[in-house]
This record gives sequence, structure tokens and C-alpha cells, in this order.
Amino acid sequence: MTQPPRYTALTASLPATVPFVGPETQERARGRPFAARMGANESLFGPSPRAIAAMAQAAAEVWMYGDPEIHDLRTALAAHHGVGLENIVVAEGIDGLLGYLVRLLVGPGDPVVTSDGAYPTFNFHVAGYGGSLHKVPYSFDHEDPQALLAMARATNAKLIYLANPDNPMGSAHPAATITAMIEALPDGTLLVLDEAYVDLAPPGTSPTIAPDDPRVIRLRTFSKGYGMAGARVGYGVAAPGLITAFNKLRNHFGVGRMVQAGALAALADQAHLASVQAQIIAARAEMGRIAAANGLIALPSATNFVTLDCGADGAFARLVLAELAARDIFVRMPFVAPQDRCIRVSLGDARSLALFAAALPAALAAARG
Repeated sequence: MTQPPRYTALTASLPATVPFVGPETQERARGRPFAARMGANESLFGPSPRAIAAMAQAAAEVWMYGDPEIHDLRTALAAHHGVGLENIVVAEGIDGLLGYLVRLLVGPGDPVVTSDGAYPTFNFHVAGYGGSLHKVPYSFDHEDPQALLAMARATNAKLIYLANPDNPMGSAHPAATITAMIEALPDGTLLVLDEAYVDLAPPGTSPTIAPDDPRVIRLRTFSKGYGMAGARVGYGVAAPGLITAFNKLRNHFGVGRMVQAGALAALADQAHLASVQAQIIAARAEMGRIAAANGLIALPSATNFVTLDCGADGAFARLVLAELAARDIFVRMPFVAPQDRCIRVSLGDARSLALFAAALPAALAAARG
């Protein structure tokens, strides 16, 4: 009799799940597409036309592997941030960077600290390498730096994960709070500062951090403000020793040739990013108006989504989510109480906002009924 593969004990113990159910999966189950895709925090405003053109031109060269050192993009990123080439690592989105970072630093039983309800892909990687997750609750819909630090001290944590701005609530701490948190880190604890949304945050959100500071790695992406979520390209800024360590295990050909060209062109088109930032500010205001018109509270947002407080509990918010889906509007919601009283809506163009505004009153009425 043929034997199945001999999985490791850790692999055998894990559930076969993914952190998110994609809209495509839901569309296959529904048998029809969504009219408005407003749940995945993608940029409905799209990438720079220069990035599209660069990727189209690079398509003719797709028979070649991409540069495994990602030299040109890393050089441009280093200049953009005023750091050295030795301070930049590029990989397959922040998700890829998180996976490599956890693999570098977390072994079976090693303690790691995060917020309960924060970005679940980080937890997915920690579980995959056998780390021990210690979670602290949010405080007033913000991640709680003091609670994270206290838990890190109590557990001798190797990593603290903090997103600023935060997903799924859209909240942000000022730069001074993050700076103070770095200064208070326990010896040997690395702060994983996820800044996926910082391009869209108000001035004063992003702290000044010395590029050689060994206590923190900041993670950025081309998925949000630059509108290239499907390309999967993110980068980390950290001290040279940690950046070099990524070369021990990263997939050196994981960022394809077309993606490198597109990200390089997107970075050069800061005018497009500024246009997207302005459109998001306007869309936040319109989402606030839609929420108020329906008796909901739009929480302050420093991101390309707005979290709407539905005014009840998680069960009611899930009904609202289901009723919106029945009306062909794809949105998501936080997973953990009390934040699960909310739904989270990605900001989009006038068409998407109008479709959401039209569907929301009937969805709320059906949920209440």
C-alpha cells in the first residue's frame, strides 16, 4: 500500500486554512461577480500609467529571470528613503517579508507578541514555524503599544508586531508614540513595524528611525498607495545585519522581472501617488457622509478604507456583511470582539461609492429585520 507523505509533526498539527477568503472564492460560490469590490483594501484608483507601461514593455523580456539582487529597485528605494542600499530588502509583498522574518527569528515555542484581531497573516507565519503567540487587546480601537511592551517583557518575546496605521480599524498612532515605543523595547526584542498604509496617512504618522537601528524593521508595500496589490512587491528598511540575513533564505527569484520594472516606474511617479492621496481624502469624506446618512459612525481613518461602527454586536455586523454581499457589494469586517461590531469598506471611485451608498440602506434594514 502506498504511504502518504511523512509530514512534520508541526505541519500535521496545523489546519489547512488561509487567513482570508478571497472575493474570487466567494464569486464562484455565489455564481456571479460582485458589482463593487470594496473588501480587500486594494486601490480602486489603480497604479501609475507609467508603471503599467513599464510592465507592458518588460513583458517582452519575461523569458528572462528577474535580477536576483533586485538592484535597480533597491537603489531607487534607498535614494527615496535616504538610506543605504544595505538597508533595503525587497520581496513578494509584506506577506513574503513576514514569512522570511519569522523563519529567521522564530523557532518552536519562541514567544511573539501581537494584538488580538490584528493582521492575521503574521499569526499564520508564526504558527507555521511553531512560535508561541501572545496577544493583547486593542484599546479604544487602536493597537496598544504599552500593552504590547508589557507582554513582551513578561514573555521575553523575540518579536512585537505593530501596524501603524492599523488594519482592520484604520487607526494610527502619531510618530512620537512609535518613537517612544522603540525606546522602551526590551533587550533582544525586534519591533516589526508594518507601514503598509503609511503612504496614505496624515503627516506626522511616520517616525524618523535611524536606518542602522537594530531594534526595528519597517515594512512598506506597493500594494496600497501605489495600487499594485496583484504584483506582490514589498520592501523592508532595517539595519544591514538583518537585511543581509534575509539572503540566507529568501526566494532570490521571487520578485519577477515585470514586477521590478513596474515598481521602479511607480516609485518614480510621485505625482500619481499624490493624486491617489487626494482622491482617498475625498472618498473618506464621502464615506463619512454615507455612514451618517444611515445612522452609522465612520471611525477616523489613516488608510484607504473606512471602518464603520454598525452600533450593535458582531452578530449584527455579520448580517450587514451578508446582506451587502447579497446585493453584490464585497466588504469585510474585523474578526475579534468588540471590533467585530464594525464593517470595513475599501475606498473607491465615485461609481463604487455610489453602489455602496445605494445598497447600504436595504442591507441595514434586512439585517435589522
